[in-house]
Amino acid sequence: MTLSSPQRSALSDQVIAALRTQIASGEWPVGSRIPTEPELVEELGVARNTVREAVRALAHNGLLDIRQGSGTYVVATSELAGVMHRRFADADPHHVAEMRAALETSGARLAALRRTEQEMAQLDALLERREAAWESGEAERFVEADASLHLGVLAASHNDVLAAVYADLGEVMRDFLRLDIGEELRPEAHMDHARLIEAIRAGDEEAAAREAASHTQEWRCGATGAGSTKTPRSAGAADEGH
Repeated sequence: MTLSSPQRSALSDQVIAALRTQIASGEWPVGSRIPTEPELVEELGVARNTVREAVRALAHNGLLDIRQGSGTYVVATSELAGVMHRRFADADPHHVAEMRAALETSGARLAALRRTEQEMAQLDALLERREAAWESGEAERFVEADASLHLGVLAASHNDVLAAVYADLGEVMRDFLRLDIGEELRPEAHMDHARLIEAIRAGDEEAAAREAASHTQEWRCGATGAGSTKTPRSAGAADEGH
């Protein structure tokens, strides 16, 4: 006897698409808890089983993490981002820093050549948000604000492939930034990004690339000196790679 594979309903596919849009658009940021099952049922107007099937599908694809007794959390913005996060979870931090330097240097150089006035205004706002996050002393808030600024620079490069790769690797980089800064923001670890933004504004591609590279230089040195693949700060070097 041959058994046919069960087919997912068209309604389930629609719910999956709706939830994926919420994640990809940033309405549900990485690390946030999504609405509860009853809330999604009411919001979407579908049966509980349909919502459950959609959530499980996105969890299987690596976008969501179902935590018993706590809720369901966003862990990646796309299927590829989820794969990247799992693939490089134990990567050498030195290698992550080198990858980050390569992508951000190229992105900054292109942004200096191609950014629009609207994008420049957005970068100014993202820089202000980053500084406010630092002043707040909240490490996770700073991690997200720092990541948003760098994503903004990559978006201003007008290279969709480069920006997409950087976005898909974003949670990998956030993880190592979390490791690096720890639970407490220290004054000696702060890196001013104003020069990077001004270089992009001036259209100075070399200065923009140089500033982007400098933001990861100390971090890479710390990772090398640490002699460890897990704790880039264990060498005790003051990091300025943010």
